[in-house]
Amino acid sequence: MIITRTPLRISLGGGGTDLPSYYRQAGGGFLIAAAISKYVFIAINDNFEDTILLKYSEVERVGDASSIQHPLLREAVLLSGIHHGIEISAMADIPAGTGLGSSGSFTVGLVRALRAYQHQSVSNVELAEDACHIEIDRLGEPIGKQDQYISAVGGIAAFEFRPDEQVAVSPVRLSSSSRHAVEENLLLFYTGIRRSASEMLAVEQMPGANVNDNLDAVKHLGHQAHEALESDDLERFGALLSDQWALKFKRSPGEAHREIDGWIREGIEAGAAGGKLVGAGGGGFLLFYAEHKADLRAAMAARGLEEVRFRIDYEGSATIVSQ
Repeated sequence: MIITRTPLRISLGGGGTDLPSYYRQAGGGFLIAAAISKYVFIAINDNFEDTILLKYSEVERVGDASSIQHPLLREAVLLSGIHHGIEISAMADIPAGTGLGSSGSFTVGLVRALRAYQHQSVSNVELAEDACHIEIDRLGEPIGKQDQYISAVGGIAAFEFRPDEQVAVSPVRLSSSSRHAVEENLLLFYTGIRRSASEMLAVEQMPGANVNDNLDAVKHLGHQAHEALESDDLERFGALLSDQWALKFKRSPGEAHREIDGWIREGIEAGAAGGKLVGAGGGGFLLFYAEHKADLRAAMAARGLEEVRFRIDYEGSATIVSQ
């Protein structure tokens, strides 16, 4: 029995510049993200019926990997070279399609579990590379790389996405007081709306050139957020969340985003330094930075938005059972 635990994530600055369509022609992308204590769990066990049994939101039993319907499971199992005789189960703390990088976490955890099942050691960066290969190269998903990398390495980290496909990873250097404040004062509220990240990214409403200009500005804000965190200027960091949201809203100013924009404005009026939507857009979670939280929580509760409490996960993807 192998069980892996892989964290979900929140984007803190520069989200969207990890898209290959952007960083390959813009000289690179940059963002900061944090892994959080909400997880995807993958379990693998022997299946003595000599078939492949899969349990997620559906149940599949197939004779060979090529017949698997779930695309991530199919490609990961094919890549592993395992042909039969296994059972794979998946569970998650948060539903898919809510903007916390669940597909990337799922794939990273799945690759780790398959490697552990085959008695293969692998670094967390290699896990992220394999997961990106499955999602972007093999499946052609129009997504970025942040989800795979932050869920693999954990913590609060900065990433440079280079045109040659190399990814530089470095921890954000926070003082102990700022680390505590970030964990204490970042709040997540669920909008109740679920969307596919790949679908949202495929329907950006700006013309291509304008999207690239917009993402240039997003990258600049990512660097500013990084500097604010490392210089203990957390009020500035919070305000930058709203600046990032304003750019996202310009890229996709649909009806759903107009409602979300109203919620974010209400949150700021209730005392938050700033806030934004987490993920590709259309729904999911609102993220606020607020040192005085009671009025913010009351304002979001009045709108029916449930708070999901979390801490920062500093371990990244891990094998928690191996026997």
